[in-house]
Amino acid sequence: MPAAEFPRGSASGDRAIADAIGRWFAQNMRVLPWRLEPRDPWLSLMSEILLQQTQVARVAERFGAFAEQFPTPAAMAARPIDDVLKLWSGLGYYRRARLLHACAQAIVERHGGRVPDNAEELRALPGLGRYTAGAVAAIAFKRREALVDGNVSRVLLRVHGVDRAVDGPGVQPWAWERAEDLASAATDVARYSEGIMELGATVCTPKAPRCDACPVHSRCRARTNGLVDRIPRPKSRPERTPLAITAVVVVDAKERVLLERRPDKGLWSGLWQPPCVERDAAAPLSLAKSLERLGMDSAVRVGGGSTVFDFATTHRAVRVRVWRARAESAARARGARGRGAKWMEPGEIGEIGLGSAQRRMLLAAGLAGRG
Repeated sequence: MPAAEFPRGSASGDRAIADAIGRWFAQNMRVLPWRLEPRDPWLSLMSEILLQQTQVARVAERFGAFAEQFPTPAAMAARPIDDVLKLWSGLGYYRRARLLHACAQAIVERHGGRVPDNAEELRALPGLGRYTAGAVAAIAFKRREALVDGNVSRVLLRVHGVDRAVDGPGVQPWAWERAEDLASAATDVARYSEGIMELGATVCTPKAPRCDACPVHSRCRARTNGLVDRIPRPKSRPERTPLAITAVVVVDAKERVLLERRPDKGLWSGLWQPPCVERDAAAPLSLAKSLERLGMDSAVRVGGGSTVFDFATTHRAVRVRVWRARAESAARARGARGRGAKWMEPGEIGEIGLGSAQRRMLLAAGLAGRG
C-alpha cells in the first residue's frame, strides 16, 4: 500500500472521532498521580519520560516519590545525577534518568525554570523527541500538536482498517499525518490527545480489545470487516544479542561490599555494580580469566560455587555468573579496580543507583536484604 493510498479522513469525520474520544476520556480516565487539574507541565513532562518503555502501573507506584523530591525543574537541576539514578532504580532504561536530569538543567538554564509551552522548544530539550514534545504541548498547554506512540498507531490502524504492522512501510508517516488532522479537528485537543493514548492502553488493546466499550466502534473499519484480531500485524522482532557477564561480589573483613560505577554511556550507564567482566558471547568467562582481567587474582579469595541467572533487556540476552569472594587485602582489592571502586557499608547499598540485574548479582551472592 503506497503512502498516497493510505486512507484519509474528512474534516467532519475527524472532528467526530476526536470529540468522541475526548468525551469518552473525560468519563473514563484512570486516576493517575500526574493527572492533576490544572495540569502541571513539569509533572506531565516527567511522567512522559518515566512512561517510556515502562508500564503505567509501575510508574504510578513510584511517581509520588519523584514529585515529592523533584517538584520543579529547578529542584531536580540542583541535585546530583546520583539522586535521580537512586530513585530510578528498578525502572530500567537508565539513560532516561540522565536525560531527564539534563532536561531539568536545560529548562533552568534556557527558560528560567519554566517548561516551554510549544513543541519546537520542547523538542530542543534533552530526551524529548517528537512524541514527548507533542504530548506535553497538547496535554499541558492545549497546543494542537500531534502525538503518535504504539497505542495511538494501533487505534489509527484499526479505525481505518489498515492491515499493516505498526512498523510497516509508510505506516508511521501516515499515522503522524492522521494524528495531525485529528489534533487540528478536536474541540478539546488536550482531552482528545490523552484520550486516544488511554483508549489504546485500556480498550483498543493488542489482544482481546473491548470493542463494545470503544467510543468510535461504529466508525472502526477493522471491527466492521472482522479484522480486529488481525490488525495491526505483528511487528518484526530483532533477535537479542547475547552478553555474558562474570560478576565477583567481594566482601572485606568489615563486611563491606566492593562496588564500582559503570561508564556514563551504554547499558546500565552510571549505575553501581560488583566488579564485572563482560563479553559478547553466550557463556561467561571462567573464574580464573575473569579475576585476571579484573586484576584481582591475587587480591581476593573465592569460596564456594557460583550462581547463574539470565536477564533480558530490549536488545540483549544476558547470562550472568556470580561468584562470592573475600578480600585478602581491602586496599589491594579496591586498588585493582581504580578510583571508580568504593567499599560500601551494607546500609549504604540502598542509597545508591542499582539496576535490577545488579541487585540480583548481590542477591545471588547471599546479600539479600542488605541496604
